[in-house]
Amino acid sequence: MIVAEQKPLNEIKTMIADAERVLLVGCGTCVTVCFAGGTKEVDLLATSLRMSTKLDGNGKVVDEFTVQRQCEWEYNEPLKEKLDDYDLVVSLGCGVGVQTLNEQFPQKQFVPGLNTAFMGLPTEQGVWEERCAACGNCILDKTGGICPIARCAKQLLNGPCGGSQNGVCEIESDVPCAWQLIWERANDLGQIDRLMELQPAKDWRTSRDGGPRKIVREDLRLVAHEEE
Repeated sequence: MIVAEQKPLNEIKTMIADAERVLLVGCGTCVTVCFAGGTKEVDLLATSLRMSTKLDGNGKVVDEFTVQRQCEWEYNEPLKEKLDDYDLVVSLGCGVGVQTLNEQFPQKQFVPGLNTAFMGLPTEQGVWEERCAACGNCILDKTGGICPIARCAKQLLNGPCGGSQNGVCEIESDVPCAWQLIWERANDLGQIDRLMELQPAKDWRTSRDGGPRKIVREDLRLVAHEEE
């Protein structure tokens, strides 16, 4: 899932400083799961902003609303009737959600209330860790299901660097060496021979380095056109 965390209150207050009426919009999917932008977080932030701006002598109207999924236009349609009542909208969705809202409703300004961090999973209560960098060319079949792009600090494809000691990465004592994990996993699967195959330098054109990416499924587009 996409993992995000809420921006500091003072930063959000700066973004809404020139507005009198503000709407906070949460998202009911990824950022709800990581407790950053769901209904509960939207309500708490709205309360904090109302109290804080009032104490500052510039009290604002701050209302809240949550949609199921900000990254899809159809789920944002209920917002259409509300936007005229507000000077500014703060999105508590991921960066895709913020941009979706700006494209869908260009007459209104949407600003981010969250910092989008990475794609990851909860490893324990209150802890989320990165697992995928969306590089566009998955090699998990070769590395025992452990991603060296997301989990190796140097994104190495052919084994660990000299900084790896006793299974620990040199960047932090609590960060395991990704290649130690890969080796142990390959050993458990009886697939050490796969690690002996030299991997070529990564082609970053499938990643963000190749510019904005797009996937087109012509079969789905054809079905959609036939239904129109």
